[in-house]
Amino acid sequence: MDQYEVVFCIVNNGYSEAVMDSARAAGARGGTVLTATGTANPQAEKFFGITVVPNKEIVMILVDATIKEDVLHNLYRDVGLQTAGQGIAFTLPVNDVVGLTPVEQSEQNAPEQASAEAKPQSSDK
Repeated sequence: MDQYEVVFCIVNNGYSEAVMDSARAAGARGGTVLTATGTANPQAEKFFGITVVPNKEIVMILVDATIKEDVLHNLYRDVGLQTAGQGIAFTLPVNDVVGLTPVEQSEQNAPEQASAEAKPQSSDK
C-alpha cells in the first residue's frame, strides 16, 4: 500500500474552507484550492437531482493513507451532494513525495527553531 493519497474534493464556490475544516477534523494538515468551472449537462442535473453551479473549487489534500477513509467520510457528511456545498470527493494513490516533514519531526524541531530565531545574531565588527 502506498503511504500517501491525494484527496480531490470538488465543491461549489465558497465551500473550500468547509472542506478543509472537515478534512482537518480527520487529521489532514493542509490543502491547495484551485478555481474551476463545472460543465455538467441538464440530463446530469435531472439524473442526480441537483442543480449544477458552474463556479467550483477543487481542494487537493495530500494525506497519509491511514486517514484517507476518515477524510472521505467527513467530506461526504459535511460537504457532500446532499449539502449546500454539493461536493464530490475521490482519491488517487501517490507514488513519490518530496518536501514533506513528518508531523513528529516538525513538532520536535519547533522549539529548536523558535529558540534559534530568538537568539540575536552576533556581529564580527
